[in-house]
Amino acid sequence: MAGVRRLDHINLRVPLELLEPVRAFYIDLVGLHDGPRRPVASGSHGYWLYAGDAAVLHLSTGNAGGSVSQGNGYFSHVAFACTDLAATRERLDAAGITARIQVLDEGHQVQIFVVDPAGITVELNFRR
Repeated sequence: MAGVRRLDHINLRVPLELLEPVRAFYIDLVGLHDGPRRPVASGSHGYWLYAGDAAVLHLSTGNAGGSVSQGNGYFSHVAFACTDLAATRERLDAAGITARIQVLDEGHQVQIFVVDPAGITVELNFRR
């Protein structure tokens, strides 16, 4: 039977003035990296940000006019499986990012919750 194999990507559509701050947040603080982006017929501007060789975050400004008028409905947050807890905490602290930290499974998992410049909650998961 056909079915879902995995999450392919998340698309964040932000106003043009937030495009670079959001990109920097996900690269400099979360640890994603720029990668190839397919040409887009709609004329939107943006980036594809990668985790390893997977384009997990498509960041765009919408159509050529910059429209972002789409509701988030009940969307809560996005979560990433991460490595190097100490380095991540250092980057967040150095940037002055407020983080909520939760320790689970008797210390075997640490979750860091932060908010990106567009107001999206981001969960960073570290397993020991």
